[in-house]
Amino acid sequence: MAKVQIKVMDNGSFRVTGDVELIDMEGNKFETKETFSLCRCGLSQNMPFCDATHKGKFESVVRAPKNE
Repeated sequence: MAKVQIKVMDNGSFRVTGDVELIDMEGNKFETKETFSLCRCGLSQNMPFCDATHKGKFESVVRAPKNE
């Protein structure tokens, strides 16, 4: 089984790829596709999904430590 991948996009969303179930606190399922983006800025009108409202209003560039 392939791993689910969550990619932290520069100045944007969390890009989720893979077979994943997204649920709310009550256990209700959100409709998702194989790849979708989750809001990271809090400005989306389509929470928890990204609607690109962040463009020009949100800055965050995160990098994991490099393995040496």
